[in-house]
Formats: sequence, structure tokens, C-alpha cells
Amino acid sequence: MNTAKQKVPCNEMVFWSKTKQMAHKFTQAKKCFMTLEDTLLGFIMDGLTWCGSQDGNDTYTSGCPNWNTCEQNPVRSFWSRASAHFAESACGNVTAMLNGSIDKPFSAKSIFGSVEIKKFNPMKINYVNVVLIGRENYPMSCKNDSLQELEKTLIPKFKYTCTTVLLSTILKCLEDPQKPCGPCWD
Repeated sequence: MNTAKQKVPCNEMVFWSKTKQMAHKFTQAKKCFMTLEDTLLGFIMDGLTWCGSQDGNDTYTSGCPNWNTCEQNPVRSFWSRASAHFAESACGNVTAMLNGSIDKPFSAKSIFGSVEIKKFNPMKINYVNVVLIGRENYPMSCKNDSLQELEKTLIPKFKYTCTTVLLSTILKCLEDPQKPCGPCWD
């Protein structure tokens, strides 16, 4: 991990939880932002599954325990460590994209909640900007109980903002080549 460590400029880091596809669409269209999967190591490992056997040195790509079945599985362990490295290097204003179309957008058990925010350095981060992305006709609010839990976790160490934005608004912004690089929720 140290060998492949990649410096991401301040104000450009995007963290996500239950919004992987949208976060990646956003960073691909807005080249001034990056997720962990946009770094070299994240790009190479994204989507791969592997495990070993106690009885030998072979590596398998099928029949492996899934993410939630075994907390110590190799894939989960890799992403936890890679996420910790990524979060430790965060600086300036960071963005966290969360799913506003579910009852509990923030989970303390997610990689974002259990690893990344614990590795954020208050000496390097100015703001944690939560972007709650939701579907039309689905009630979403930054006052959601899980987001109140997140806010209590972050404050007083970090300044915190929360913005709600419709998925259709972000998609329209991403399709506009004239829209300058920047967030699609301002």
C-alpha cells in the first residue's frame, strides 16, 4: 500500500456509501474529484474477489466468503486498509456521497462509518460535505436520524455541511459539457 500510495490534491476527495455507481459517474465526468477507486491501487483492485485456503498456498477467485459473511475475508481486509490510507491523506474540503433514497443513509458499520471517518485528520480537513443523493418523490432530509448520528460523530472535530440533491439534477449536470468542473449541487 505504501508503494502504490497516490497523493490526491486537497479538496478533491470523494467518499461514498451505498452510492458507488453515482460517485464514479461523478468523478469520471468531473475530473477534478477522485474516489479511492480512481487511484491506481483502487482501480486495479476494484471488482476483484479472491481468497486462500488454510490447507495450501493457492489463491481462489470463486467460492470465497462474501463481504458480510466473514469480516476477516481478504477482500474486506484489503478495502478496509486501502480506505484507511485514502482517508488519512484527506485534506481541505472532503465530499461524502450518501444514498438519500434509503431509510438509513449513514451506517456506523459501513467502511465510511467504521474506517474512513475515524482516519480523518482534523488538522488537515476543513469541511466534511455530505451530499445526500435521492430519487424523485422520496422524502430525504439532512435531519435523518442516521445523519444526526454522523453529525455528532464529526462535530466538534470537523465543520460539517449536508446538502440534499436529486439524482436527476446531478445526472443533468454531468451531461452538460459547458458546466465547469465542480460540484453539481451548488
